[in-house]
Amino acid sequence: MEPVGTEGRFLELLSEQFPTRQSVFTEIINLEAILGLPRGTEHFMSDVHGEYEAFEHILNNCSGVIRERVRAEFGDGLSQAEQDDLCTLIYYPEEKLAKTESDLGGIDLTWWRVHLLRLLRVAKHFASAYTQSKVRKSMPVPYAYIIDELLRDQAGQSEDRSCYHERIVDTIVDTGSGPDFVESLAALIKRLAVDRLHIVGDLFDRGPHADRICDRLLEMPSTDVQWGNHDIVWMGAAAGSLACQAAVVRNNLRYGALSILESSYGVSMRELALFAERTYRDGDVLSPIDKAISVILFKLEGQLIRRNPDFAMDDRLLLPLVDVEGDCVHLPGGDAPLATVDFPTLNPADPLALTDGEREVIDAMAEAFADSERLRRHVAFLYERGSLYRISNDNLLFHACVPMTEGDGLFRTVELRGRRLAGRDLFDWLDREARQAWMEPDQGNLDLMYYLWCGPASPLSGRVMKTFERTFVTDKATWAEPRDPYWELTESPSVCKQVLREFGVSPEHGHIVNGHTPVKASSGESPVRSCGKLVVIDGGFCTAYHKTTGIAGYTLISDSSGLRIKAHRAFTSIGDVLDLNADIMSDTDRFETSDRPLLVEDSDTGAKIRQRIVELRRLLDAYNSGALKERATRG
Repeated sequence: MEPVGTEGRFLELLSEQFPTRQSVFTEIINLEAILGLPRGTEHFMSDVHGEYEAFEHILNNCSGVIRERVRAEFGDGLSQAEQDDLCTLIYYPEEKLAKTESDLGGIDLTWWRVHLLRLLRVAKHFASAYTQSKVRKSMPVPYAYIIDELLRDQAGQSEDRSCYHERIVDTIVDTGSGPDFVESLAALIKRLAVDRLHIVGDLFDRGPHADRICDRLLEMPSTDVQWGNHDIVWMGAAAGSLACQAAVVRNNLRYGALSILESSYGVSMRELALFAERTYRDGDVLSPIDKAISVILFKLEGQLIRRNPDFAMDDRLLLPLVDVEGDCVHLPGGDAPLATVDFPTLNPADPLALTDGEREVIDAMAEAFADSERLRRHVAFLYERGSLYRISNDNLLFHACVPMTEGDGLFRTVELRGRRLAGRDLFDWLDREARQAWMEPDQGNLDLMYYLWCGPASPLSGRVMKTFERTFVTDKATWAEPRDPYWELTESPSVCKQVLREFGVSPEHGHIVNGHTPVKASSGESPVRSCGKLVVIDGGFCTAYHKTTGIAGYTLISDSSGLRIKAHRAFTSIGDVLDLNADIMSDTDRFETSDRPLLVEDSDTGAKIRQRIVELRRLLDAYNSGALKERATRG
């Protein structure tokens, strides 16, 4: 009798994939073997902020892992200059080959043989950590068969086999496919060096080329993103939030990066520029376009705050408190002098009302955001590969903070749209609402996207943003932005363990990985905190932060040996890499070492494989007992 019920239906479906006992044996053996492989290497980066060239180079040098492997593989067998040349060939194969050909006046057969064999040696090392099936899937299709053959070239092989491989290499060169083959090998090495890349927020703003970073990530199959506040405001803008759109325009105007809007995404600033020119005074401390978009933003923000009293942002309703005659704004802490009194569109009877001119500007802006196919493609990528948080191999990843209450370390209860939410429940609900804003936008969830950008209890912001004061108030004492207690409380390992427990992560083995707040390494701050329970990896990719941080970004690396963090020094240019073999130099700090090599069986993937093995053994039992007949013998 065949099994019945839910179990029976499950085994019936499974038997379609594995119709015989032999197919079940084979799969169990394969899965058990995979459990014994080294655990895949994960890289964690955050706060890239549009710095494309530095980000691209770190992807190409795999945060310094390529250089480490070349040094380990060749040691004293290659000079430092030869190692540098090989690394640059892996990073930028097309450009390095063109420069080598120019420098040498052509590339001879000997050069090709030597460098192809060196590349193959590096590729073999990284391939050894994976199944042949996964390595094959990672190979560029045109050369997959040839690369597969050459990777099986092992020391001690027969003379006939060596001749066979030498003949393959010579034919590659003879047919003129050497450059393509080098590029394919370099791509394979970089693909295998990092099994998965995690971006812990903030691809956008400050730097000029977040669009190129998104294009690059779209090409990579094993990448995920934990949304940052600078990502969510762009996501809200693409979804249709007028407040988010105004915030995006203002941010990029302030960062001097309007080109990403106009040239990369086709969002024209013409209407805004013309309106500002005819409406606001020039020669002021603020430019006309800066004043125009800022006033529009604070009007839209004020209307949003009044629509959503549950956001608890009434203290940010500051535009109605502007006193042009008194040259001040009536802040809760006292009157503060204004940087400008040029507010021609401010109606004292209704300060938050948009003028006809301002309405025309935001209508044109909204249409341009909606029509930008490239922006929609990039935001769709953020939704597809992204989330508010992620749990990966006992690492809890989120951009900023879990809102907490001061003093007692309890998770702060936030009231939003009739719900009282805290901790993981807050994250889960906000994640769902953010997805609804993209799939089925309405005023409520679009407003919530702006709250996620700057709300006082937003887990992506974690502070009271003083955008108005930083724009219009001269007294810098009013600019201070109080932070959520999370950052002080998580200096305690016990609080970190409480956070891990809340998200279902082992408090003993787990780690919290955050970005958002630049680590001032030059002042002695460490990215590894709270006895290793908390790792903050915002090291300041953005050029503007280099003086503050003293470095130019971090990469956290989780590999079969444990955890280490790499602090990157400043990147010069791709031109220097090619001309001088310059690289991003990185200092390594291994802060957690496993007492044995970590295997796939120690990972999340291993847990899924073990569950699959249990299911296959149930299927095998059904075949052996006769409860299910092998499909090959049916009929």
